[in-house]
Amino acid sequence: MRASIASFTASLALCALACQGQPAADAGAPVDAAAREALAADRAGSVFTAPNAAGAAQTINASGGRVIDPGNPFFQALGTNGRACATCHDVRDNMTITPARLRDRFDATGGTDPIFRPVDGATSPDADVSTVEARRSAYALLLSRGLIRIGLGVPPDAEFELVDVQDPYGHASAAELSLFRRPLPATNLRFLSTVMWDGRETFPDASQPGGYAPLALELADQANVATLGHAQAAAPLGDAQRQAIVAFELQLYTAQASDDGAGRLTSGGASGGPRVLSAQPFTFGVNDPFDGGPFDPAVFDEFTAWQGSRREARAAIARGQELFDHLPIAITGVSGLNDELGLPVVQGTCTTCHDTPHAGSHSVPAPLRVGTDLPEPPGGLDASGLPVYTLRDRATGELTRTTDPGRALVTGRWKDIGRFKGPTLRGLAGRAPYFHNGSAPDLASVVGFYDARFGLRLTEGEKGDLVAFLRAL
Repeated sequence: MRASIASFTASLALCALACQGQPAADAGAPVDAAAREALAADRAGSVFTAPNAAGAAQTINASGGRVIDPGNPFFQALGTNGRACATCHDVRDNMTITPARLRDRFDATGGTDPIFRPVDGATSPDADVSTVEARRSAYALLLSRGLIRIGLGVPPDAEFELVDVQDPYGHASAAELSLFRRPLPATNLRFLSTVMWDGRETFPDASQPGGYAPLALELADQANVATLGHAQAAAPLGDAQRQAIVAFELQLYTAQASDDGAGRLTSGGASGGPRVLSAQPFTFGVNDPFDGGPFDPAVFDEFTAWQGSRREARAAIARGQELFDHLPIAITGVSGLNDELGLPVVQGTCTTCHDTPHAGSHSVPAPLRVGTDLPEPPGGLDASGLPVYTLRDRATGELTRTTDPGRALVTGRWKDIGRFKGPTLRGLAGRAPYFHNGSAPDLASVVGFYDARFGLRLTEGEKGDLVAFLRAL
């Protein structure tokens, strides 16, 4: 393992230097349709501007290379079903996918765009896709919430067993649960401590700093597994293809660049946008509130000293930032936090769980169960249409119901049921809906969920300020 890590990391560094902007794999492979459309819409090279409901986001290639590079295997259909990485990681949607654009892609192609494939785009791999209307029904969760189906079974040595399945699509079983999840954005990856919602592409390695394999190695494996699964490739990616994809991904940064009310998020002393973000340092475990080192709750300071015109809109964002950094929260009943710390209540803030400076992810693997996996989540989240699984602890007989066991399907541990990582928060405005299952249609719903979940009793003004701040990230 150590030799393979060293070899891959060295090869990646060479590829990043020698292959910059060059076709690194099969230059003749077909380019993803979504990437062709984005390229036609914006040929700005190293900066791509994507309008959204709050203003506009920007994605940059920090190396100066192209944000859309048809010569990179990220954009090439290397499987058998027409998909590329860019099929589900569209730069126009901040490197993920959104229901509105998916509906446009469906209408333009009658549901034959490469993203509409039964293997994981449909509610079941056996769904009828023989007609346009049949496809509209089969891809209902993709079209309404941008959800991709992940098929994972209960580990044979799990501490729990599946005792009941309520799958409206008639496919799920203990051998293959149907789990519907949002594609995580393929940008700002340098800030990751956990790869995938459930961390199944994060590999322990005691020989490495922090006790985990290098991020580049994990991303390379993720790219290969995704190509074999989502793109239904007939053979694994070659080393050069993996290295080229990872080298490209690690240069991408996305953040909101302008706000319709507040204007440019890089003016008047503000330091929003992707360019400043790309220069932010990050080390594994930085600012972790539970490692015994120094912890600064002021994770975000992009808008602390903001001045100039549009005062009220800018003041709302600044107030929201202050609330996010410092609003006291009595954190209770969160599996993965209260139970492992042995504390019924953790006195924290939003940044207790979103501790990575300027990014808002967690700087070490820390999957949490906050309740978004429940069949009826608090705060009015919409989990309708998702399969519901009843699991039983083999040791105690305790039962729990969930729409997605999350991390537990990787580890087999009862305590990991419903645990997911917290994603990087930059570029939020352009990638609704939110949470792993798309149960929050907008940022107001996200704030409403946490207000109900932790009994914050926020005023309408405070909720609005928090939304204004999150939209500006």
